[in-house]
Amino acid sequence: MDAAPRPFADLPRDDELDVPVPFACGTADPNPRGPRPSARVLDRRRVTQCALSRVCGVCGSVLGRPLALLGTEREVGRNAFHFPPAHVACAQALVAAYAGVTVPVLGQAAGFEFVRPGRDDIDDRPTFQPNSLLDDRRAG
Repeated sequence: MDAAPRPFADLPRDDELDVPVPFACGTADPNPRGPRPSARVLDRRRVTQCALSRVCGVCGSVLGRPLALLGTEREVGRNAFHFPPAHVACAQALVAAYAGVTVPVLGQAAGFEFVRPGRDDIDDRPTFQPNSLLDDRRAG
């Protein structure tokens, strides 16, 4: 495992996406050239470490309050998140760094649900609902 905690500027980078790789992702992505930092997959060992040691999922240092939870719209609706809690500043920096990313990251499956209207729905048109969302609204 690589060193933690780390300042945000010192996080390893995902070679493919050119984004910082948070502590909770570690080197979970299998790669033919050996383990490499990847922002696409959460490292279960690191996620567990974040929970048990109460450390930030982004930088790996001890959490205080307030803290932030990052997740998809579905995770927000269920009030159940997969990415570990983070310092507010770390979460804001991560969201800003990932603003242009259009592929699934941080352990999120990207895609959509095709939802057909119900008999009692006012709007009878089907909809596409994302099952992942990267939102850059700032805590404030």
